[in-house]
Parts: sequence; structure tokens; C-alpha cells
Amino acid sequence: MLKYNKTYIFFLLSFFLLCDVDAKIIVGAEQTQTYLPLIKNKNIALVVNQTSLIAKKHLVDSLLSLQIKIINIFAPEHGFRGDHSAGEKVNSTIDVKTGLPIISLYGSHKKPTVDDLKNIDVVIFDIQDVGARFYTYISTLHYVMEACAEQNIELIILDRPNPNGHYVDGPVLDLKFQSFVGMHPVPVVHGMTVGEYAQMINGEKWLNNGIQCNLKIIKVQNYTHDSMYKLPVRPSPNLPTMEAIYLYPSLCFFEGTNYSVGRGTNKPFECVGKPGNAIGDYHFTPKSIPGIADHPPQEGKDCKGFLLSKFANNYLKGSGKIYLFCLIDMYKNDTAKTKFFNDFFDKLAGSDQLRKHITEGKSEGEIRSYWKKDLEKFKIIRKKYLLYRDFTLIIIPE
Repeated sequence: MLKYNKTYIFFLLSFFLLCDVDAKIIVGAEQTQTYLPLIKNKNIALVVNQTSLIAKKHLVDSLLSLQIKIINIFAPEHGFRGDHSAGEKVNSTIDVKTGLPIISLYGSHKKPTVDDLKNIDVVIFDIQDVGARFYTYISTLHYVMEACAEQNIELIILDRPNPNGHYVDGPVLDLKFQSFVGMHPVPVVHGMTVGEYAQMINGEKWLNNGIQCNLKIIKVQNYTHDSMYKLPVRPSPNLPTMEAIYLYPSLCFFEGTNYSVGRGTNKPFECVGKPGNAIGDYHFTPKSIPGIADHPPQEGKDCKGFLLSKFANNYLKGSGKIYLFCLIDMYKNDTAKTKFFNDFFDKLAGSDQLRKHITEGKSEGEIRSYWKKDLEKFKIIRKKYLLYRDFTLIIIPE
């Protein structure tokens, strides 16, 4: 009788449980017959970007063709058409194609005002998320929910799959480190769709004064948390591939260091390095790319480090955990450790503990043990708000 080692069994299970099923998946926006009766003859505002598609047609264009009265378009980070770099100011303007006013929800104006919502009956939120705490679309969701709750306006969420929805991992945010890249006490990878996350914001009373938003969620059909959903369009300028999306929860920590994660190259969030790096054999030179990477870190400099695309596809995709080995190794081998971290790191990590543990020389296993208790508590809370069958637990072989 054949004997199989644990690694073989792990990858066999991964193949069957984490296979792509995008052909069967019907996102919320595509189910017009379900939500059209809810918005007909009403004044509508939309929170959308370039991912808000029905097939290849934008939700705004589809609704206008159906004679739906759209009053405002709200744009998150990266803008309505997704053509602004991370952190770049997004101005309110007029959409050239439709003539509709676009109101930015990024920068100093993160929350819709009373005037923004004047005469609005229903707000629709339809944005593709990637399932990481520091990805700011869920922060925009929070502020939109809060504004709708205060003005007694219904919020309809057209739900979409989470491409990192097949696991939960990472340190849970300490509210003392709350910011726009981390507003709630959740781990780095929360394993929830936007619709599920919205239910948790309501249920855990995270809105101002514990107010509740009147939510209606149009669920994704044929989706479970074991589904490995391939995004049809990049969710933001520097996440152009599924490899980048899988690596993002692990590599984004480097945005809080003096290293580059490939912004301004053809491999953003698939590589990491810096000039004069002591380890790695992959070289890249970040360049300024308007609308994608305006003056990226280490611009014009030869960076040395690692290309992790194969690691993303061959292992990270189905492993069910974030990885710190690259961050730890880079720090260990850095010749200027006092300049390694910047002020942004603790906000991304959600506390100062990860930075302290790395500087103290703790191993990845030791670091993970510190967030285990809070992570298990979060998993219990998360279960209450799931709309889809949860992922199958796969034990990773040692």
C-alpha cells in the first residue's frame, strides 16, 4: 500500500479544496433583478471604483441605462477610475463620461457629510476588497455606514468574493494604534467579504455611539470561503496580479520600512529589496509611473532582494497564513538596523509588538504565539457574521 507524507497530503487537499470556481460565481452587482426593485424611483448615491463592474460594463453605466436616478458618486482611495497612486490626494470632480459629480472619500474628506447625502434615499456600496486590514476600502465602508446611520439612509452592499477569504491570520489591532489603515480590532487577514465585514461593524457596535446602519446585502451566489476567486480587474494600481494579491498581507509590512516592495516596477508586491541589501539575488529599479507609482520608495536606485511570485503561486496561495520570514531575515541581515523601521510600521502592524519582537530577535514561531490568543477570540466573533460557508481547516505540515 502506498504511503504519503504529510506534505503530499497537504497539497492534495489544497488542490481539491482551493480550486478556482470563478465560472460559477455570480457577484452581487450582477443580480440586478434582486436589487432593482429596491432602488427604482429613488435617489441613489454610489460608492464605487474601477472594480464595480457587471461583466465588462461599469455599474454606473448599467444603472443609468436602466433609468436609475444617480445623484452622486463617492470615490475611495485611488479614485473612481482607479488611476491614483496609493496615498495620492483624490479630488472631487465631475465624471467626463456621465456628467455626474464625483465626491472623494479620501484625504481630509473620508466621511460623507450631511450635504453630500442631501436628498439621497439609498446608498450602494460596490467595491472589490482584498481582505487585508490595512487595505483602506473597509475603512471607507465604516465611514459610509456611519454617515448612512446618522442620516437614516439605507445602505445596499453588492457583495463580492474575498480573494484572501480562505484564511484568518496575523496580529489583531490594538485600538491605541487605530488609523485609516486599521480602524477595527481585527487581524491583518480577517477572512470576510465586505458584506460580512459590514455585519460585524454593525453587530460589534463599532460605529460612533454604537449606532446601527440599515443594511441590505446582495449575496454572492455559489461562493464559499474555500473558493479561490480570480479577480477580473486589478483592485488598485499596485495589485495587478493574483500573485501580488496573495503576497500583499505579508509584504505590506515593508511599507513601514526603508525597503521597496516593487512599486514603480512591473512586479509591485511581488518583490522586495533595497540598495545595498545584504541578501537576495533579484535586482529591480523603481521608476515614477503617473497614476500608479508617483515617486515610489527608492526611485531610480538599483534594489537588491527577492522575487516572490513563484512562492505566491506554489505555496502561499493555499497555505492559510501570512509569512514573516522575509521581514525577519531582511532585518537580521540589515547593516543599518536603526533606520530599518519608519513611523508607519506600527500602524500597519496594529501595535508596536511586532516591531519590538523583531528587534528582540524572536523567531516567527515565537512571534506568532503572541497573537494566537487574540486571533482565536476574533475567529469566534467572526463566525457570527458569516454569510457563506466557512473555509475548511487545513493543517500545515511542519
